[in-house]
Amino acid sequence: MNVDWLREVCLSFPGATEQIQWGSDLLFKVGGKMFAVTPLEPAPVCLSFKASPEHFAELTERANIIPAPYLAKARSKKPAKKQRTRSR
Repeated sequence: MNVDWLREVCLSFPGATEQIQWGSDLLFKVGGKMFAVTPLEPAPVCLSFKASPEHFAELTERANIIPAPYLAKARSKKPAKKQRTRSR
């Protein structure tokens, strides 16, 4: 991954900022919300970014694209239905 190219692309979004976080990860944010992160040291994953549910499904069908482990876990959990009880 070419970090200079990624920085150029990510910082082209209006209001985008960058910062180093978690030791050696380069984060890109808009309005304080992260939209992309890349490690600056060798790692098994070279880029993580946000995607709509539709694009997420399409992207993860491609070779060498995997969901972030923490995101895959969150997407697999379905909210429990609340049961209402009536007191008499």
